[in-house]
Amino acid sequence: MAISLKKGQKVDLTKTNPGLKEVLIGLGWDVNKYDGGKDFDLDASVFLLNGAGKVNSDDDFVFYGNLKHVSGSVEHLGDNLTGAGEGDDEEIKIDLSKVPENVEKIDFTVTIYEAEERKQNFGQVENAFIRVVNSATGEELIRYDLGEDFSIETAVVIGELYRNKGEWKFNAIGSGFSGGLASLGKNYGVNV
Repeated sequence: MAISLKKGQKVDLTKTNPGLKEVLIGLGWDVNKYDGGKDFDLDASVFLLNGAGKVNSDDDFVFYGNLKHVSGSVEHLGDNLTGAGEGDDEEIKIDLSKVPENVEKIDFTVTIYEAEERKQNFGQVENAFIRVVNSATGEELIRYDLGEDFSIETAVVIGELYRNKGEWKFNAIGSGFSGGLASLGKNYGVNV
């Protein structure tokens, strides 16, 4: 049975699941009743970070324009342009055994594509979640439902995997940003 987290909670991942090597990160969302005349396109992105919370190089940014990390440890399974339907809207495969030693954290974010031009924000998004699934068994290990506490934000850091004394843990972050993907990229040290 999955552990359901609230904002700010942290939980062991590998210590409580010995031998866990590969996980699937599923991200999902729905759009509120909204008629702005334009489609919503939300995009999941991944930042592989050092101890200072920055990327070591631009290659440590995995998104719809760079689907696989050079180490093979992180693979984005593709951009969903509509978010329609039940379940995960976008998925990311993580092989914990291949994550480079200089990566301390892996942050999972969601941004709204062309949010300013389309006059869209996370106040118009509902039922957003992130879940961690054991790839070998299909079992959902961790789930974090974000709730509806956003308004004008155009980017959200949903959660992160991080190393702690040789084990991987998960942190439910749920922190919003304005400025979309460019703002997030700058925050993490990506040359945008």
